[in-house]
Amino acid sequence: MKPYLIGITGGIGSGKSTVSQIISHLGYKVYNSDVRANEIINDNISVKEKLIESFGSDIYEDSTLNKEYVSKLIFNNESAKIKINSIVHPEVIVDFNNWVKRNNTEKNLFKESALLFESGSYKELDKVIYIYCDIKIRVERVIKRDPHRTKNEIEKIIKNQITSEDANKLTDYVLENEQKGLLLPNLVKLLERISIDLNN
Repeated sequence: MKPYLIGITGGIGSGKSTVSQIISHLGYKVYNSDVRANEIINDNISVKEKLIESFGSDIYEDSTLNKEYVSKLIFNNESAKIKINSIVHPEVIVDFNNWVKRNNTEKNLFKESALLFESGSYKELDKVIYIYCDIKIRVERVIKRDPHRTKNEIEKIIKNQITSEDANKLTDYVLENEQKGLLLPNLVKLLERISIDLNN
């Protein structure tokens, strides 16, 4: 029997990584799509060649992705963003599928991804958890975490991401992450509920 695949997603500043870390500490295996995408961008020669061919050698600095350059590149350029995703996402999908094969004795496997709905990859998962948090709190969190980002830039990123209303239509479970003290007990309850749902 193959593992159940459970997605974890949410907008910028919602707390996806915090939720994933807790799930990992509870003994589950979590695939972090954003971390792996960065590693693939920096290590995969074919991806590097395609990105340099499309955007020039400035996209890398000392063999590492120049994030500042990319931020400026995609800030007001949707086609550049789509092009980068079209180069990187197929490689991430292959990498995730290989990871699932390597961990096929697990009962549940989790996949954290900021673009789970936008990329359509949620369709290949058994269940999806959407982390909800008020936009104001999210902006405050990101400003603290990423001091190089402006409030305007963060709000623009949020505007370009799927809305909570649209995400609610596609997700199986919503986990609120506004009050820090409630996150752990609420997450444990949710994992129990998911386990019951998957075994029925």
